[in-house]
Amino acid sequence: METRTHDAGGTQVGMSLSGLDEEQRDAVSAALGLPPGHVVDGTVVARAHLLVLRHEAADHPLLLTADDPSAMHRQTTTALEMLAHELPRSRARTAAASGTDTDGPSPSAGLPGLLVRPGNEEAADRLLHHAFPAMPLGKRRQVLAGTGRTPLALLHLPDAPAVIRFPPVEAIPEVVPLFEGVEALFGMRVGRLPARTRAALLLLALAGEGEGDGDLHVLRAAGGDAARAALDAAETAKLVEVDDEAHRVLFRHPLVRSAVVGSSTRAERRRAHRALAGLAGDPDRRAWHRAQACATPDETAAALLEKTARRTIRRGDATAAVTALVRAADLSPHPADQSRRLAEAAYLGACVTGELENASNLLRRARTVATGGRGSLHAAAATALVLLEGDGDVETAYRLVMDAIEGGSHGYDATDSELIDALSTLLTICGWAGRAEYWPPLFRAIDRLVPEPPEELLLMREGVPDPARAREGTRRRLAALVRNGAAGAHPGSLVRVNTTAVFLDLLADSRADAWQLVESGRAGNAVAGGLTGFTHLCLDDFVTGRWEEGRRLADEGLALARAHGYAFSGWYFLFHLALLAAARGDEAGWTTLADELTHVTTLRRAHGAARLAHHARALGALGQGDFEAAYHHLCEVSPAGTLAPYAPNAAWVALDLVESALRTNRRAQAEAHVRAMTQAPSGGASPRMAMLTLAARALVAPDAEALVLFRAAVDSPDARDWPFDHARVRLLYGERLRRLRMIAESRHHLNAATETFVRLGADPWAARSAAELRAAGQPRSGAADAAASAGLTAQEMKIAFLAAEGLTNKQIGERLFLSSRTVSSHLYRIFPKLGIRSRAALRDALSHRGATTADQTL
Repeated sequence: METRTHDAGGTQVGMSLSGLDEEQRDAVSAALGLPPGHVVDGTVVARAHLLVLRHEAADHPLLLTADDPSAMHRQTTTALEMLAHELPRSRARTAAASGTDTDGPSPSAGLPGLLVRPGNEEAADRLLHHAFPAMPLGKRRQVLAGTGRTPLALLHLPDAPAVIRFPPVEAIPEVVPLFEGVEALFGMRVGRLPARTRAALLLLALAGEGEGDGDLHVLRAAGGDAARAALDAAETAKLVEVDDEAHRVLFRHPLVRSAVVGSSTRAERRRAHRALAGLAGDPDRRAWHRAQACATPDETAAALLEKTARRTIRRGDATAAVTALVRAADLSPHPADQSRRLAEAAYLGACVTGELENASNLLRRARTVATGGRGSLHAAAATALVLLEGDGDVETAYRLVMDAIEGGSHGYDATDSELIDALSTLLTICGWAGRAEYWPPLFRAIDRLVPEPPEELLLMREGVPDPARAREGTRRRLAALVRNGAAGAHPGSLVRVNTTAVFLDLLADSRADAWQLVESGRAGNAVAGGLTGFTHLCLDDFVTGRWEEGRRLADEGLALARAHGYAFSGWYFLFHLALLAAARGDEAGWTTLADELTHVTTLRRAHGAARLAHHARALGALGQGDFEAAYHHLCEVSPAGTLAPYAPNAAWVALDLVESALRTNRRAQAEAHVRAMTQAPSGGASPRMAMLTLAARALVAPDAEALVLFRAAVDSPDARDWPFDHARVRLLYGERLRRLRMIAESRHHLNAATETFVRLGADPWAARSAAELRAAGQPRSGAADAAASAGLTAQEMKIAFLAAEGLTNKQIGERLFLSSRTVSSHLYRIFPKLGIRSRAALRDALSHRGATTADQTL
């Protein structure tokens, strides 16, 4: 009804003013902020609105709500009370919605009231995301905390980049700034308080959660009993509630705190922070209060805040660590310290929080203030990572970091966290590059660390570049490190430990840590670290048979990478999705994904990463029985007769290469590759590698020896923890047994393999094992006959049966661990194979082909 609310006026309501006389139209137009006319008193305005509302209510019920009447002028509330009295005679009603019970009209004043409490976190987050879709999740959470999840505050944030985008490189405001009208809701009432009362409220508002927000002990320690007495005026004004017995002070509304801080001067805030710094028991709170009390650069305050950043990152909160480092840089009187702190913030932004744009801005600032000499190691590592996610290449990234390490003044101090970060970044870059000559300089640098390399970095050096040649005991030492929780919550430590665990098949013991990274990424606090967590879980999910979970995580990880500008890092998820498509016989899927993976990686000369596309293509070719194509793809990963050094996935595909070589009459190459596998210590490093090595040896061994080796492989410790690999070994074993006419035992292993393949949805492999069963004389089931005659895969047949029983796509997906979309895609292919066009025809089509819904397995 007021001019300042004209943006929610008649154009939104869509009411006609044609039934009003000239005086009433002028009054309503002026009240709604429309073109000016003759304005009369509030009674005319109310009468005019009454006529309009009654006219609208003649056709349908109408509810008029007044949002936060406490912010309205008295003339407006008088008009509202008049409408509330008159409208019940029509089909229209009124209600006042308020976010506070301290003021404004009440039911007793003639206007029905509805107190709107802050929403729950999920609802408030949806509202804020709808209003400001560009605001990252982590920053939305900061805004939610600062506004108390109050809808009025969330919808009236000022349209300013510092608020809408909330860059983590900027210090978070002490209070979330609000739209002027919302600020005035409590600001005027705060402004009318005595100066000593405002000072007491400011101390409480700035004390912060965990350091006495609302704690009378803090107030008395700062100002004695006089400070407590000063709160009486605020309590009378219904801004706070004071509980002397509990020694607590409660702000009556979340926006009161905003108004208290917003109405104070900078000098008043610095004075309050100075007092709180002397009272804070927690070193991090003390450092922040001291930093906020500084008006000029202060190295002591900067150093304390830098230590706070170190402790914060160890707790896993990289975003808060970036904020602390940037504020520390702002307080640094010396350019070298300022540049160093900005560079570290940039490094965390690039490799942990996922703010590439802000990392680039910080690097520019660091270079601007640098005063000659070599840049910091963090600057080099951050620059390398930012370049790779853009249009840079691995060779440039390697040179940047290697030169910075070799020319640094660190003295190879093993306690220098900046040096350890740079070395681990370089190790990852070497893996992407796939060039053997890159590794020795890195190894020499790690070996020079004094007094000795950190265990997590040493294990990464031994287990990641060449897991096939990992030192004896490496896996045992890693297991002990994981068991003892030595990585803590530090994102860098978690990434280093989990990366090594993936290559040594130990992630099962540290999946909780990987999920910690994922959840942090989902929350927007550590997106880059979260992407690494997604990657680790996807790789582990494939070998442990959690294929549907892995597919969902890969889809989510790829979307997250693209949303945050990680154009290069998305290749990990392309690889996983290509591998799944290959295992499930989706040729179009694995071809497209492998091609995209090749493009993304070769564009940046990341040839080590590019080789993984051949892994997916080879697996797809093996499923199709195209062993010649598989052999050539596998030789791109690792040449026959050797486990390629510094090719981490060479051991993963070693059995595949041996099989494809034998099936293409390359027995000499197969035997040479088995010798290479046997000579490498990988079998002792990982039970899965031990199982695959035994199976490879069995393939080239004489029959009697082969049976012993196959039996040892099938029964090896923890073999069933790797279901796809285990089923493939059983398939090979069953084939050998059938050729030796050991039919009963052959069927046992072939049936077990078939069951696993069907459960995983590995259709080509299920078809291959079913064909072996038929060759072993096992009668085909009705389902198998129906599937064969229609050209259906095992997975398609199961879906067809369940759909014929009347299950929805969602129900089928839940039963088979598939998404509804995947089920729909399968049905799209099933219908033409069965010659039908609708779901209703499924049962008859299956019955006609000799199958029944009671027979759902091959």
